[in-house]
Amino acid sequence: MKSGVFILLCLTAAQLSAQPTALYSPSDREIFHEYLTAIEPYREASLQTILEKTALFFVGKPYRAHTLEESSEEQLTVNLRAFDCTTFVETVLALTGMVKSDDPSFDIFVKELQSLRYRNGTIEGYASRLHYATDWLHENEQRGVLRNLSASLGGVHQEKALHFMSSHREAYSRLKEDDAMLDRIASMEEMVNRRGGYHYLPKGVLEAAADQIPHMSVVLFTTAIDGLDATHMGFAFRKGETLTFLHASSSAKKVKIDEKTISDYTLGQKSCTGIIVAEINASYSK
Repeated sequence: MKSGVFILLCLTAAQLSAQPTALYSPSDREIFHEYLTAIEPYREASLQTILEKTALFFVGKPYRAHTLEESSEEQLTVNLRAFDCTTFVETVLALTGMVKSDDPSFDIFVKELQSLRYRNGTIEGYASRLHYATDWLHENEQRGVLRNLSASLGGVHQEKALHFMSSHREAYSRLKEDDAMLDRIASMEEMVNRRGGYHYLPKGVLEAAADQIPHMSVVLFTTAIDGLDATHMGFAFRKGETLTFLHASSSAKKVKIDEKTISDYTLGQKSCTGIIVAEINASYSK
């Protein structure tokens, strides 16, 4: 999901302990400063408002798949020009977490993005990235960023073994010929599976449950695909009395507010089984 010429963010020795090394383009810096100007009037607003204004800032930006897979070495990729569904959600959350800091900056945003994307906020190779959506949610719930509402909303429990990556190594460039990395991914899957599954709201109940799903909560779209937990994510978005969602859409090739309700969207996706709902904690942006 990257385009243009990338540069390596060079850090001084004093900064290395505090800030991650990141890949980004000059355009990303420019867009970041445009965002700071746009969000400034809302810095004292509610968390939901900051999340909404941040997500809306990127509406119309192009969708591009595999944003994080184009480098042969695992490094933090920052891309504000184009998104897949996961990098869109991560970017909006990282910017929101940065906004209410005493001195909002690109470095704080980058640090927050790394914390969201990697286990324990540390880059230790490809396997340290939070590849599975429910693992990503679990880790960020432990950090206090999100609160999984699925069980409290009446969700059903799904105990499903995750193994899609290790079972489809040919689909991942970093796994095709690297047996050691494949073993690390398989070990990660086993660790996640020991948690005993997850709760989700089946798609047949979403119309009735819509009023209980918070505006700008993160929604993960669960799947019936063997070995996989979710295939898509975005933000729940209320338009009047209608609950739709805001996401980086592969079909529309851009970030958009979907014209369908969440219920209608899931019912129209054969492999989709429902959604997981996670609310962003109010303390995250403080």
